[in-house]
Amino acid sequence: MATAKKTTTKKATKASTDGFAVIKTGGKQYRISVGDSLKIEKLAGEYKVGDKVVFDQVLLTDDGKNTVIGTPFISGAKVGATIDMIGRSPKVLVIKYKQKSRYMKKNSHRQPYFKVTITSV
Repeated sequence: MATAKKTTTKKATKASTDGFAVIKTGGKQYRISVGDSLKIEKLAGEYKVGDKVVFDQVLLTDDGKNTVIGTPFISGAKVGATIDMIGRSPKVLVIKYKQKSRYMKKNSHRQPYFKVTITSV
C-alpha cells in the first residue's frame, strides 16, 4: 500500500515598503497605502476637485516592521489625500407595495461620494 506525499504551498504575499494604515471615515473602515484610490462617503463642508483632505481617525499603522494599534485612534497620526472626483452613485429605486390594498410608493436615491487618492500615510 503506497502512501501519498503531502505537498505544501505558500501563498505569495504583497510586500510593501511604504506600509499601510486603516482609517475610519463615513462610518466605514478602509485599508489604504500611498497611491491607493478609493470612493468614500461625501465629507461635510465645502470641497472642490483638487482639494487636500486629512483623515485623523487612524485606527492602525504598519510600516513593515512595526505595527501600531490605536485605542480607538492613534493620537497624532494623519493620512493625507487629494480629491480626484466628486460624483453621485447610480440611482437606487425604493418601492413599497402592499397587494390588494391599492398601496404603492416609489422613491429613488443617488448617494453622493468623493473619489480620493492617498498621498501620505
